[in-house]
Amino acid sequence: MPFLHRPVLLEQTVSALTSIRLARVIDGTLGGGGHTEALLQAQPDCQVLAIDRDANALAAARERLAPFGERVHFHHGTFSHMAEAAKAIGWNQVDGILLDIGVSSPQIDTPERGFSFRYDAPLDMRMNQEDSLTAADILNTYSEAQLGDIFFRYGEERKSRAIAHAVVAMRDKTPWKTTGQFAALLEQIVGRAHQHGLPPATRCFQALRIEVNHELEELQQGLESAVALLAPGGRLAVITFHSLEDRLVKFYFREQASSCTCPPGLPVCVCGKVATLDILTHKPIMATPEELEANPRAASAKLRVAAKRQSADTPSSALK
Repeated sequence: MPFLHRPVLLEQTVSALTSIRLARVIDGTLGGGGHTEALLQAQPDCQVLAIDRDANALAAARERLAPFGERVHFHHGTFSHMAEAAKAIGWNQVDGILLDIGVSSPQIDTPERGFSFRYDAPLDMRMNQEDSLTAADILNTYSEAQLGDIFFRYGEERKSRAIAHAVVAMRDKTPWKTTGQFAALLEQIVGRAHQHGLPPATRCFQALRIEVNHELEELQQGLESAVALLAPGGRLAVITFHSLEDRLVKFYFREQASSCTCPPGLPVCVCGKVATLDILTHKPIMATPEELEANPRAASAKLRVAAKRQSADTPSSALK
């Protein structure tokens, strides 16, 4: 199946990043290359370091971005290691960084990748198919307590303990192999009508995918690497698709945008904390009705943008 991916919030993201002159940009989640293509078209002098952990995505994007020649540097890996990838091509600082978090449409729509409960397929869910850990490994080897924690923490599933207990009981009879097996169990325990109107498998499939790919740890490390790499005045744009990711980004931006954290009442600051970011989007940017009509999968997308502080006394202007 060709890797065809429609980038979400494309105009808003490109507008936010190109509000300054871009010489060097990192797209830490290249996907189909749509965001990178738009950035290269918008700023003809810009170069992009394009990173993705999915080899299929990289191969498809290489074809799409071939007309831009040496303006694009491709790297197979995770964006949490963007500093090493940048250093390898001689970059110590960049002007913009984009992170479009989560699973892509081609990954969801390729049954053998095992991301979707709509197809009966192997329980895989690896974004990088060179990694060893699969969703089946987790269901077959994690303890009942570990499984319950994953379903509750990453899926916010109220029946997490009952599901974990059933997973362990059933694997004693036969190993977990397919998405269909797991979806059937979830429908039996959660019921056809989930308490939040979601299909019964939604939350636990999300939880497994996050655990397989270490997505929240990757995001935290990626944000830290991004702030360190940005040049003063540089832009960081992050698109998320569920509350766990968005909350992490929101609080990280707030933490980096705050200065002194000393207890109230101290005559002078003793913590020495200095703000490193200015938040440019105090509320997340979301898809327009027109985009939602064309691409319903953009419904949960949220874009947050911050700028690297140029100095303690010169905060950046918020986006209009």
